[in-house]
Amino acid sequence: MSFNTFGHLFRVTTFGESHGAAIGCVVDGCPPRIPLAAADIQRDLDRRRPGQSRFTTQRREPDTVRILSGVFVDEASGQEVTTGTPIALVIENVDQRSKDYADIKDKYRPGHAGYTYDAKYGLHDYRGGGRASARETAARVAAGAIARKIVPGMNVRAALIQMGPHQVDRTRWDWAEVTNNPFFSPDPALVPVLEQFLDDVRRRGSSVGAVIEVVAESVPAGLGAPVYGKLDSDIAAALMGINAVKGVEIGDGFATAAMSGEENADEMRMGNDRRPRFLSNHAGGILGGISTGQDIVARFAVKPTSSILVPRRTVDRYGNETEIVTKGRHDPCVGIRAVPIGEAMMACVLADHYLRQRGQVGPAVEWPFAKPGQ
Repeated sequence: MSFNTFGHLFRVTTFGESHGAAIGCVVDGCPPRIPLAAADIQRDLDRRRPGQSRFTTQRREPDTVRILSGVFVDEASGQEVTTGTPIALVIENVDQRSKDYADIKDKYRPGHAGYTYDAKYGLHDYRGGGRASARETAARVAAGAIARKIVPGMNVRAALIQMGPHQVDRTRWDWAEVTNNPFFSPDPALVPVLEQFLDDVRRRGSSVGAVIEVVAESVPAGLGAPVYGKLDSDIAAALMGINAVKGVEIGDGFATAAMSGEENADEMRMGNDRRPRFLSNHAGGILGGISTGQDIVARFAVKPTSSILVPRRTVDRYGNETEIVTKGRHDPCVGIRAVPIGEAMMACVLADHYLRQRGQVGPAVEWPFAKPGQ
């Protein structure tokens, strides 16, 4: 299986399976002399870690990360810093229960990748889905923790804005609330509604989807390239590459189809610092594939978990029609733990484009570019 690497200058290669010995990644292209300790990465991994509430899978993985290479103690500061060489990270799997899949090893789970893996490779790892499992995304979160350190002043954060039919009320949006509840919800009034809703979903043995919004703040203008290196297309590809994601939009996305030209246009005025200011952000911080300096806003939809207790009709790999029930430990809404994953993928793309911009034009281009008459 190829295509386990993404990025151009900031490159991430992930490895490992859900029920293998370990998962991990190699980050190549990280500039040298950036302070980096395992604790910096662990903070993000702890937010994605399973088993933290009754609303996620009860698989107990500590997700403890080890840095195997790419750091060295700086004598001047006494801190570990990056060396500019590949950074290898590993996370051991310690709570696999492969026997949970013994009864369905030859059956295709509807909505899961077992059939397509068989169609492509002639075999698939039925134990938790192998590489198709969301377990792989822990490595992406680890890489994202490094990416966050590359773009000066950048802040990337995300929130769950919809679960099933229940959406946040944006008039109650509070970023501080995202860390105060198990759903990463910015709307505190929605939390009890989601609790009851997801408890009902779990009792039925079913699952539900979600929508996540990712916002990157303090991103410099000028990142990205026209045509084949568009920043928004790379963000969309990165978010779409997360397990179970079925849709991505940038800015107002599909809602722009119902807008007029004057409604959709982000008008500009001069700020007090004599720099352009936008009066709205329908474009999500990207125009012509290049960042505007506004917040970059993206949303992605996560489908319901395919591993459910409700019986579903299917076939097995020998061509027999049958029925399947998936037992074991599964997320009733995998979208909950997708919040830090979305942040990580956004951070990786922006780090990659920041390094591309620096390599092409050097220091950031300053506006205004020329005075009238020049």
